[in-house]
Amino acid sequence: MSAASLLLAATILLPLAMAAGCLSQRFRARAPALLVLAPLPAMLAALLLPDGASASFPVPFRMTLALDRPGAILLGGAALLWSAAGAYTASYMGGKPGTQGFAIWWLLTLAGSLGVFIVADFASFYLLFTLASLSAYGLVAHEQTAGAKRAGVVYMVLALLAEAFLLLALVMLATGSPDSNPLIRETAATLPASPLRDGIVLLVILAFALKMGLVPLHVWLPLAHPAAPMPASAVLSGVLVKAGVIGLIRFLPYETALPAWGFGLAVAGVLTAWYGAAVGIAQRRPKTILAYSTVSQMGLVAAIAGAGLAAGDAGTPGLAAYYGLHHTLVKGALFLAVGIALASGGLRLRVVLLLTGLLALSLAGLPLTSGALAKLAVKPMLGYGLLSLAVSLAAAGSTMLMLHFIAVLARETVQNPDAAAPKGQVIPFLAVLIASFVLPWWLYPSLTGAALASVWEFASFWKLVWPLLLGAAVFVLFRRFNGIAGAIPEGDILVLAERQAPRLSHLAAAIERLDRSLRQWPVAGLLLIGLAILLGGRFLLTS
Repeated sequence: MSAASLLLAATILLPLAMAAGCLSQRFRARAPALLVLAPLPAMLAALLLPDGASASFPVPFRMTLALDRPGAILLGGAALLWSAAGAYTASYMGGKPGTQGFAIWWLLTLAGSLGVFIVADFASFYLLFTLASLSAYGLVAHEQTAGAKRAGVVYMVLALLAEAFLLLALVMLATGSPDSNPLIRETAATLPASPLRDGIVLLVILAFALKMGLVPLHVWLPLAHPAAPMPASAVLSGVLVKAGVIGLIRFLPYETALPAWGFGLAVAGVLTAWYGAAVGIAQRRPKTILAYSTVSQMGLVAAIAGAGLAAGDAGTPGLAAYYGLHHTLVKGALFLAVGIALASGGLRLRVVLLLTGLLALSLAGLPLTSGALAKLAVKPMLGYGLLSLAVSLAAAGSTMLMLHFIAVLARETVQNPDAAAPKGQVIPFLAVLIASFVLPWWLYPSLTGAALASVWEFASFWKLVWPLLLGAAVFVLFRRFNGIAGAIPEGDILVLAERQAPRLSHLAAAIERLDRSLRQWPVAGLLLIGLAILLGGRFLLTS
């Protein structure tokens, strides 16, 4: 077996083997301290393997693994965050009840979430997508509080719905294929000519929109992230939602233009970006604000995918993955930063808040940050018309949201005693922070074909700055949104639907009473006679 095959296989098998090793009490006790090691094969594969590296495994496994450029970008960022968050977990959850069980769910989710970036066949993708989805329940509901249990139930219902959509799409895609387990790339290329094309595209978008959290399928995100432990929130927001991104990349045919579907996906993405920012500024907990920020940012990724699908732009997968890498590292670092800020005080707290502010404004496109590079990279594909303007306004919304996040975090930590967060948490946070600034600069020239010097041009600078200035002005004008904080509950439309449940139950009871009345012979007989008279009259008038 080649080195490439070993690394690709170890990406999935090492975390699974570690989870199986937890059957041993001795290994299970040490598992939390070893979580940092589980993503290392994935990290090495992303760094060392060439574009197109692949491995196939015979019966009974029937699994094909392949690493292309978009997959490597997302895999590398995800592996780095998983490793850093694993090290953070060992310190953050050391000695807490249930940590050993948490480590098992962590390893299973890790295996599935990294595996979806490298699998190339239908059955394996579905298996690993499902593994990541179902195992993440253990991370969401770990605290076993009322909020965690509710978040876990909502998450599981929507995860199962996403899997049902995906399974139906895969069955329809495989129709007519001579292979019982076809390759994703080959089958996706035939999608534009399929008589089932529109139904398949709809199911694919629904399945992965649920995982990404596009509105109105986003409600699990603002419930799950605040309920989960801090390192789990980092990987749920930074990595798990990327299973939806890689799904859009893998299963949609970007070489062939589908204008109607691309336009619809882009509009859904823009509306999600605006909605996430608008609802996020009405929240008053840092982790909830970050959750709505993820909703907003995933909307931008969907807009990128939609624009590329509408234009038939084969470069879309690389750009969507690049934006996804930026979000993975920045959002993961922000969740880790919240934990460090809550445990810090004095000068250390001010330093943490400064670094957190830089990360937060990176999501809005602060010049020289990864967010600025990501926005400049996708700008040519988005064009310079209404879609580009809509995305720029979304950046202004992100600015408002992130300023609100910084203000709320500062208020929550203002009374902290002079203390320092544990080094076991600070070092992983700094590692992700540094990676979020370094890796996007390293990848930018090869992905965009533009020189790094173009980033410094005044035109590029102004494209980034005016949405920031607009967002900051609105933030100040509305007095930092203090008056509306808490106005919208976490879960927004889900909570609204729950509040309408009593009215719906009354409506259901009224419908049942009406049904009983209509099924009585006198009433039914009169209705039938009346219907016969109407039909007879209609016949006489038209004859």
